[in-house]
Amino acid sequence: MSVFTTEITSDKIPSDNPIHQRLLKAYLLGKTYVKGNLLELGCGEGRGISELDGEVDHYTAIDKIGSIIEKLKLKYPSFRFESSLFPPVPFPDNSFDSIVSFQVIEHLEDDALFIKEIHRILKPGGCAVLTTPNRKMTLSRNPWHTREYTATELSSLCLKYFRNVEMKGIKGNEKVMEYYRRNKISVDRIMRFDFLGLQHRLPAAFLRVPYDLLNRMNRNKLKAAEDSLVTSIHHDDYLLAPQAEDNLDLFCILEK
Repeated sequence: MSVFTTEITSDKIPSDNPIHQRLLKAYLLGKTYVKGNLLELGCGEGRGISELDGEVDHYTAIDKIGSIIEKLKLKYPSFRFESSLFPPVPFPDNSFDSIVSFQVIEHLEDDALFIKEIHRILKPGGCAVLTTPNRKMTLSRNPWHTREYTATELSSLCLKYFRNVEMKGIKGNEKVMEYYRRNKISVDRIMRFDFLGLQHRLPAAFLRVPYDLLNRMNRNKLKAAEDSLVTSIHHDDYLLAPQAEDNLDLFCILEK
């Protein structure tokens, strides 16, 4: 995946702010569940490292984009970073007290092996936290995602390997949901031109470039029309909530 795709949300592009704050919230919520030796699977550009650092004894991260990993090694020399595709995960059994993986599982072909590997490398009594978009709230097909999940689907997958699975969600307050509604109107207008339903019929590789272009155009358009709304959204506008169909993200807690 290119680091320039809209699939990697920037904390420096103003039109990305609502998504950046939503992704940052997962790290702030995740602080409650981490301790000891922590592994992050799919750290991206390191959005939440500083949030997790003070809660753990040691931080290790793995990501497939080597250029990002090299930059993070320079920025955080006391932490461990590795560049690798996964699953499988290149660590021994029972290696980590805590594992986090935010907005990653939807990109993977073998999601079952991913969950199995998390169970394998997590120490007994350890905790893992995953987030992924709630398919019930998706506005269009995302060609960067191999699949998306409902809460029931993700719970069923995780229960194959973990005895204790708790499903919660990240939801937005009224300000966030107003942005969601305006975004939905804009996306629906774009999707009217797909009267043949090509978004669901074409291979993902054919859709990624137009998806990124239209997604960026749409985010910029929303900011131009609703600048104060887009720029004022803060991570405090997102909340951890019980499982519900209108949660924006699934927040899954796994205990070994």
